[in-house]
Amino acid sequence: MTSRDSVGAQRIIVPAQRLSPEALNRMIEEFVTRSGTDYGRREASLEEKCAAVRRQLLDGRALITFDSTTQTCSIVLSEDLRHFSRQRKE
Repeated sequence: MTSRDSVGAQRIIVPAQRLSPEALNRMIEEFVTRSGTDYGRREASLEEKCAAVRRQLLDGRALITFDSTTQTCSIVLSEDLRHFSRQRKE
């Protein structure tokens, strides 16, 4: 699945299974340690946060995207990506 944003950049969905375990672990850790990430009322450990994101990636609730313009990968909620794609088509 690919989509284009308003400036024509292509976002490519990268299946988590296509990454090496080491690369996936590093990507998840980088994602959960970004400032502004909120995990609810109690503070979760790094391991708990990583496990939660891993579960979301494996069950399809989150996706890894690659942006061809910035040459970067991100983890996004699949519902957010669908919502973004629908808005662009309208």
